[in-house]
Amino acid sequence: MPQPEFDIGELVLYKNNQLIAFNKPAGLPVTTDKTGDKAMEQLGEIYCKSKLGLVHRLDRPASGVVLFARSENALADLNAQFRERQVEKVYLVAVAEKPAEESGTLVHYLRRDGRQNKAIVVEGPGKDAKKAELSYRYLQSSDRYHLLEVRLYTGRHHQIRAQLAHIGCPVKGDVKYGFRRSNPDRSIHLHAWQLSFQHPVSRQAETITAPLPPNDPVWAAFNLNP
Repeated sequence: MPQPEFDIGELVLYKNNQLIAFNKPAGLPVTTDKTGDKAMEQLGEIYCKSKLGLVHRLDRPASGVVLFARSENALADLNAQFRERQVEKVYLVAVAEKPAEESGTLVHYLRRDGRQNKAIVVEGPGKDAKKAELSYRYLQSSDRYHLLEVRLYTGRHHQIRAQLAHIGCPVKGDVKYGFRRSNPDRSIHLHAWQLSFQHPVSRQAETITAPLPPNDPVWAAFNLNP
């Protein structure tokens, strides 16, 4: 997919000696992929003039908060927080079909299909199937789309995309999971909105909020830009 144009300094959401977070534009990979395109990690290292540690991932067509560690100790601490489910991840998602229930918890088992680079919902646990859990809440509607808030409890490949599609609510633009047509720039309307964690040194509670992508009529129609 095409790479967005931006000033890396304008993407910084949070920065200290231990951590740095960026508001990743849709279309930019977090780490180098098979395309060889510049990635958020590489650009962040150029900006920081030092090596960064990858704390978590975000799909290339999605936008929002991506957090990196600036020290080995910070990386180990954040990895432990993610592993022990102490990190809260909140997403905003635009869908064309409103869920049957305005809020709920989804629990599925997902199998990763490497050939299609896709997560497949399967009947139950198995050798290649992992439990995936999230909760969602309906927030508001525009003329054509509905806005959901999603809280992620497990970090499976394409989890939000696969689970929402399974209940008939694919993410806008996500043709891989059944949306009827792609967005012109091949982005999807999935935004990593907030990330909450403990600072690895001070142990202070931190919440990073990423503003929604600007100049996007779908997001703008919801009249919500945190």
